[in-house]
Amino acid sequence: MKFVVNGGNRLEGEIEVRGFKNAATPILAATLLTETPCVVKNLPLIGDVLNFLKILEGIGSNIEWLNERTVKITNKNLDVSKLDKDLVCKMRSSILLLGPILARFGEIQMSTPGGCHIGVRPMDAHFDAFKELGFDVDYDEKKDTYSVKKTRVSESREVVLKEFSVTATENLLMFGALNPGISIKIAAIEPHVEDLGRFLISLGAKIDGVGTHSLRIERGIDTNLEVEHTIINDPIEAGTFIALGLATGSDISVLDVPVEMLTLPFLKFKEMGAILDIENDKVIVHGKKSKLIAAKKIEVRPYPGFPSDLQAPFGVLATQAEGETLIFDTLYEGRLKYLYELEKMGATIEILDPHRGIIKGPTRLKGTEVESVDLRAGATLVIAALAAEGKSTLNNAEQIDRGYEKIDERLARLGAEIKRVE
Repeated sequence: MKFVVNGGNRLEGEIEVRGFKNAATPILAATLLTETPCVVKNLPLIGDVLNFLKILEGIGSNIEWLNERTVKITNKNLDVSKLDKDLVCKMRSSILLLGPILARFGEIQMSTPGGCHIGVRPMDAHFDAFKELGFDVDYDEKKDTYSVKKTRVSESREVVLKEFSVTATENLLMFGALNPGISIKIAAIEPHVEDLGRFLISLGAKIDGVGTHSLRIERGIDTNLEVEHTIINDPIEAGTFIALGLATGSDISVLDVPVEMLTLPFLKFKEMGAILDIENDKVIVHGKKSKLIAAKKIEVRPYPGFPSDLQAPFGVLATQAEGETLIFDTLYEGRLKYLYELEKMGATIEILDPHRGIIKGPTRLKGTEVESVDLRAGATLVIAALAAEGKSTLNNAEQIDRGYEKIDERLARLGAEIKRVE
């Protein structure tokens, strides 16, 4: 699938931010902890979420759509041996099935989760944690399948993660929801981890330290409680749309922005000369008046540091800014591949190593054929294509659909000339 984009035009109008993919998938996984119905609202209608729901249906979950973005999930009579291998291999977030299935059933067999190729993303943090809790982990290299099973009683009730792993923290939270008394040290504190914590608390769990790097599940969930939960809005999508307005010199309004989750990105927007008006959860982008200057450095760190998922949108913004910007992604050595695509469009870039690149601007980008190398890079190249002169063809556009709902239709309502081609 491709997007064909005619760039160089200014956009105008309003665009809404949808629910956060990275919050939706762990909360959908957490519904597996109980047979009592759970209602989940504000779901983004994107590939990863819809595929996650298909995985749940495949093992026996009853899923009822109450409205366009709300599902009611009932998890009785599950058969977790029926995990869809192909769907699991498509998504990194399928690793989130590990915690709730081990909590409820004590064992799991699953294929290696897939997702974006943004560098080495080992699952050691997950499996080492469950080994500490009394599980054996076997890997069948020929089948590319992991088998995890409870084999012994562990005296340890404290797990120290080897890194600030978001999904490992979430898996341990879900496991602890049925096995209270577990402590998690070096826990991730991203907003979607907090959202999962709030969901589990609404189910009756008592969790100390939500929003900190040290968590303890004091009391498990009440499996008789019914719950309704609204997914938080997507700060990454919000930041992407703000960058879009600035890169194209457009005056647009971004609605339903979770402003409090974007403190450092807003600081960087300001450093780069962006003129923004923030009115509660509405951000008005004055792209025409903004005179962009280079940020000295965009350095990715775990939350509340600068998010890796917004590094690429800021990278394309740097091509339109006066001066040199150092992009330094400390987390993923594959996240700078989009810079090669920007070079095809005429950007002036020096790639220092897999983690660092220098972008010199401003450069008038030229439309050409580029590849969507991962989800966030794909959205970034859409921004670049809209800022460029002439026609661009963006291949592998289905990557973008995994994380951005109907982005072509939503951008077209702003005046973008973008078409989806099968």
